Amino acid sequence: MATTTSAVPPLATLNTPNSAKTMDEKVSGNFLTLENPVFCCFLFWASVLVIKMLLMSLLTALQRFRNKVFPNKEDLFFKDIEVQFDDPHVERVRRAHRNDMENILPYFTMAILYICTNPDPTVACILFRVVAIARILHTLVYAFYPVPQPSRVIAFGVAFAITIYMACAVALDVLKHI
Repeated sequence: MATTTSAVPPLATLNTPNSAKTMDEKVSGNFLTLENPVFCCFLFWASVLVIKMLLMSLLTALQRFRNKVFPNKEDLFFKDIEVQFDDPHVERVRRAHRNDMENILPYFTMAILYICTNPDPTVACILFRVVAIARILHTLVYAFYPVPQPSRVIAFGVAFAITIYMACAVALDVLKHI
């Protein structure tokens, strides 16, 4: 006696009582946990970059006090000075801080998305380290000890290129699911 088996359409399996098991088999685990070494590496280097960015605020304040340059009257600590907006030392630190916000914050977004694609741990951790070191070097050659180009553009370009790489890797990985 021959039995015939009917093929179950793939979508129909999602409506069966064992659908949770079927979905778990198809969907990868959560990559944003402390069990994921890539995520842990990102958390460490992201923390370093956040601390660096916060210290830039303190460096701006230090430059303001050192050069007696304040942007509004209520901030004046010294009676014999005027409100001033164009001190080159203060402005250099402010530009470096703004550059951090313009580049590190998008990097954080792309790095989280990149982690969700389950990248190779060695490659991902190297990328996170290189970006952090490049951004620290960018601050050193821009705000602390101004060095002639191309030092600043190289430090900027390395982190920028890695962020673009991560964006492309995420886009290409997700493209196959669209």
